[in-house]
Amino acid sequence: MAENTNAENLYLPDAAPFHNEGKTVAAWVAMIGVTLGAIIASAGFLAPTTWVIVAGAVVIVASLVAGAVLRAMGHGQPLATSREPRA
Repeated sequence: MAENTNAENLYLPDAAPFHNEGKTVAAWVAMIGVTLGAIIASAGFLAPTTWVIVAGAVVIVASLVAGAVLRAMGHGQPLATSREPRA
């Protein structure tokens, strides 16, 4: 049988990429916080109260910061550049 001299080298990754469709603790904390902040702020717009609108904005910003901190702690989607498997 003749050998195939045109064989192409295949380079496969060490492990399958991390797959969770964004369903992480960091994503849920940020999403729930932004939703609650939007509800609070919209209640402030319905009953024109500036402090309620500001409180809603503070909740939104705090939840975005909490989501970023959780991601930095490893509870979020890993960056596309990291190829190391997670336990």
